[in-house]
Amino acid sequence: MPSAVPISDEQIPANPPNLSHKLPKLTPRRRPQAEQRPSNPPPPTPVLAAAPQLSNHVYQHPSRRILSERDHKLFLESKTHDLIVSFVFTLADSARDRTVSDVKGSAAATDPAILALLAVLDEAEKKVKQCPALDTGSRFGNPAFRDFLDQVNEALPKWHQELGIKDERAMDEVSAYLAQSFGNGTRIDYGSGHELNFILWLLCLRQLSLIPDSAFPALVLVVFPRYLQLMRDIQSTYYLEPAGSHGVWGLDDYQFLPFLFGASQLVDHKHIRPLSIHNQMIVDECSKDYLYLDQIQWVNATKTVQGLRWHSPMLDDISSAKSWTKVEAGMRRMFLAEVLAKLPVAQHFLFGSLLPAAEGMSEDAESRVGEDDVGEVEVTVDGMKHKHNANSWGDCCGIKVPSAVGARQEAAKRGEGAELRRLPFD
Repeated sequence: MPSAVPISDEQIPANPPNLSHKLPKLTPRRRPQAEQRPSNPPPPTPVLAAAPQLSNHVYQHPSRRILSERDHKLFLESKTHDLIVSFVFTLADSARDRTVSDVKGSAAATDPAILALLAVLDEAEKKVKQCPALDTGSRFGNPAFRDFLDQVNEALPKWHQELGIKDERAMDEVSAYLAQSFGNGTRIDYGSGHELNFILWLLCLRQLSLIPDSAFPALVLVVFPRYLQLMRDIQSTYYLEPAGSHGVWGLDDYQFLPFLFGASQLVDHKHIRPLSIHNQMIVDECSKDYLYLDQIQWVNATKTVQGLRWHSPMLDDISSAKSWTKVEAGMRRMFLAEVLAKLPVAQHFLFGSLLPAAEGMSEDAESRVGEDDVGEVEVTVDGMKHKHNANSWGDCCGIKVPSAVGARQEAAKRGEGAELRRLPFD
């Protein structure tokens, strides 16, 4: 094997050539860059116009005007649609960086309009106590709910007089939205469309200049939580069924706006993250101040199985979001796409003079279908006519789905619901 031969000093050139410039420069290996995707900014908040001047206004009883895809398209392009979006998103913005406790202690919570609204909801809760549920032994809607709605309808004029409405036609128009916000008496169900009617009721009162814009934080974090509390009482008493067949696979069987308003509350929170909804200690401690966590607490309390990933998979998926900013943006898009832009929901909207229908929309809705009779109207979906059937499978009215609250309470009556069931592979 050859050995190394040492080089003498004479063999080393006096001026060795510099070969460094001939060597290729070493550059760090770059990871392949992902394709730049176009940014998808959240839907902005349209400017909320000032309340209109109504000195010579002509009021009218609200009615359904969306009976076809064409009607729905006109609505989505209308000023009323923009007004609803602006009001809901402005309410969400007003809750940013605010807690329920902070707002309850603010001047907005003592505004006479806020106190009057809370008094109405307190009166509605008394009606629940006056109309106890019948002992049917069923997990489905309890018929005593219709008695409750009858008592509410009788009290509506008095309640609105106390809110400051003197004109009988104005009272009739605004009352229609509150009457629809508690659920449907024919189907004994409740869903995000009824929840939206409560917000539209508040919007009408604002258009009548009965609610100042300065009270918006209290609307979101004092009045709306009181409404949620009332609806939970109603759901627990009368086992209201989810409106639609896919509620369990959505955010919640019944509510949507607590998640939109709640995400807005948490956008800049320093410690609570979307994944925190799985930490029961955080949920227990903070649910009293944050709508999102409060609704998570309620959802967990009403199910008969344990774990968000089993009973509310969409909420479980959303918890993996990196920030509340992304969650809020998604909730805004969902409100536009899944509430306002869905014909099965929008067809039940009511249009009057304060929330007018767009020019060209159908005007014979009430002659073709009663206010609560969803089995008679035909709507066009993607060019196909479809007749509603309250007991059929479909996105319009859906199959009958028992109340989760009812299922758990009926099981408890039989001694079966002491603890949540765990799935065998959990």
